[in-house]
This record gives sequence, C-alpha cells and structure tokens, in this order.
Amino acid sequence: MSAYTPLEAGDPRRVGRYRIVGRLGRGGMGRVFLGRSPGGRAVAVKVVHAELAEDAGFRRRFVQEVDAARRVTGAFTAAVVDADPGGDPPWLATEYVPGMSLDAAVAAHGAWPERSVLALGAALAEALGAVHGAGVVHRDLKPSNVLLAPDGPRLIDFGISLAAEGTRLTVTGASVGTPGFMSPEQLRGRTVGPASDVFALGAVLAHAATGDGPFGRGSAHGLNYRVVHEEPDLSGVPSGLADVVARCLAKDPDDRPAVPDLVAELGGAVPDGVPRAESGWLPEPVTAVLTREYTAPSPGVRGVRRRFVRARGPIGGGGRRRDRCRGGRPRPGDRRGPGRAGADARPAEAVAAVVAPDRAGRAARRRGRAGLLPCRRHRAGGGRRHRRPAVATR
Repeated sequence: MSAYTPLEAGDPRRVGRYRIVGRLGRGGMGRVFLGRSPGGRAVAVKVVHAELAEDAGFRRRFVQEVDAARRVTGAFTAAVVDADPGGDPPWLATEYVPGMSLDAAVAAHGAWPERSVLALGAALAEALGAVHGAGVVHRDLKPSNVLLAPDGPRLIDFGISLAAEGTRLTVTGASVGTPGFMSPEQLRGRTVGPASDVFALGAVLAHAATGDGPFGRGSAHGLNYRVVHEEPDLSGVPSGLADVVARCLAKDPDDRPAVPDLVAELGGAVPDGVPRAESGWLPEPVTAVLTREYTAPSPGVRGVRRRFVRARGPIGGGGRRRDRCRGGRPRPGDRRGPGRAGADARPAEAVAAVVAPDRAGRAARRRGRAGLLPCRRHRAGGGRRHRRPAVATR
C-alpha cells in the first residue's frame, strides 16, 4: 500500500511549474499526480481528460468553479493552490494530503467504532460549512473524496464536478456523482444546493459505521432507484449515530439538518482543547497504517512506491554474500567476520522499509535506523530498488 506510485509511459513529467514525480489516482474528470513546486512543496495535480478539455462549455464552467474553489479555506479541506483552466490540457493543483482515503480504510480494516465516526462527521460537517460559505456545493461527496490524516480528514474535489455537467461525459450516460451517495433531487435533475451535500454526508457516515452504503450494493440503476424511492437500511448503524444519519438521509431537502447544526451536534466527539492528532480519533489499525506507510515525501524523494519487506539473511553475520539484485555480484570488501556489524545489529527477522534513494545525510540516518543499505548498483536511481544487509560503518 502506498500514497503514490511510479509514473508510467505517457504520463506528463511537468505540468505548469510543477515537476511530476508520481501517480496518485484517476477519476472521471482526469488523472491526479504528485507534483513538486520549484521550492519543494508537494501538491496534488489534477490533469483534465483530453475529451473534456475539448468542450468549450466545460472550459467556461471549469474557470468559474476553480475561481470559487480558491475561496475555500477550511481546516478540513485540501485547498486549491494553483490552476490553469486555459492550459492544454486544463489542470489544477491542491494541497497534498499524504494519507489513505476513507474508502480504502474501510475496505481494508472494516467498519469504524462510533466515536471515530462521530469525529469524522464533525470534521466533514465543518469542511462542508467552509465549502458552502464560499458559495460552492460539493456535488460528489463520497468516501474516496475523503482523505485521512492524523490531525483530521480532508475533503477534496469540492465543486469541480459541476464543470462536467452538460458535456459529452454526461450526455453519453455517465452522470456526475456517485450512485448511492447522490441525493434524490440530484438524481431527478432538480436544483442542487447545500442540502444535497448533507444527504451525501449521511451516506458517508453510514458507510464508515457499517462498511457498506445505506442503500446497499448493486448496479447504478438499482442504487439510484432505492435512493429515490426506498428508505435507507440503517440496521447496522450504532444507536448514537442512527438518528442523525437518518435525518441527513431524508428524501425532502427541507427535512435535513443544516450544516451549522450538524457541526454543533457532532462536535462533542472530540474533547475541547485536545488536538485531534492526540485524541485518537482514528481506529487503531488505520492510525498504524498512516504512521507506517503514509509519510509526506521530502523534496528529494523520487516518485517511487514505498513498500515493506522482511530482511533476509543474518545481518552482520560472517561469510561472503551477494547483492540481492538480480545478477548482482559480491561487493569488494564485503568479507567480514562475526560481530563486524557491532552490538546494535538487528535480528534476522527485522522488518525494513524500502524507500527510494535520497540525499546522503537522510540516507545515512535511514541506514542507522533500519540497519540496511541500498544496493550499490541502484544507489544512483533507475530500475528496481533493492536492499542488502548493511556492513559496519567504517
């Protein structure tokens, strides 16, 4: 599992002033890359699909939505930091959040405890307040648009989906939004306002609390029918959440709670004066994954997956050994007797993080922590990365 993956053939190497170093994902409107500003700031760069970029109506709406999204500055939103709606293709850059999505967290670790869902709801309600305060309606609030970090979730992609309405993306049958999370009025083609996002929030909280959506699974047509005509299944939602989720999922927009009321109602999940990162708001398995595998990349790190492997062979043991590279050869001076690695040698079962080569000082610190060295053959980068047991520091 990794926050970003290596670039593939055909991916851009530069977008605007940003150097592209990795892949973050792909959506209905475009591809998302990890980029770096000239000063080293990490950003998420969304590049619009070429077929959308050719639509003049899309470009006009995209300019308007980007201008509106720039005004959103909430604590639990990923702010838009740069954009070029007139580019070829159009793109925008937002704050990079090095974390997993709510969708991925629930799929990997199951339903969340009630306390964590309440804290999630309070933060997302606050994020929606910031979005609506800027005159923007999200329109596509769903688990994959919620990124998790120790200090709270981040709501992404707010408002941008409106630009795609009326383009060939929707004319050919692909609606803007996600089945099971779109409100009844959105599905009926009626006016969509802040209450539509409240409906989606209720569906997201039910998904986090039960591991499934409140309208079940199945085809998009079946999900949309149940959203419009049937009541949600909240049988698995904890009692402390069921009432607020049910009110959010009301069919009539006027019957749903207002966002400020939700902030006040759900805000008690995090004790006053306790920073969210210290309150343990996330389930323990999710916290462990974020701590271990999702770390903001430093300016010098290449766009390579971060992965974990089990160290092979006795670290610091005697005898001649070969590099773990395919076709590797014994390194000169690699002959050493027992104890050359010193008293701090890790046991053979130590687990070591495999990361891309970095600058000398940072690499030295990693060698000291992990007891491993990058393969000399690949130390300068390029090709597959391997690790081999470390020799004693000379």
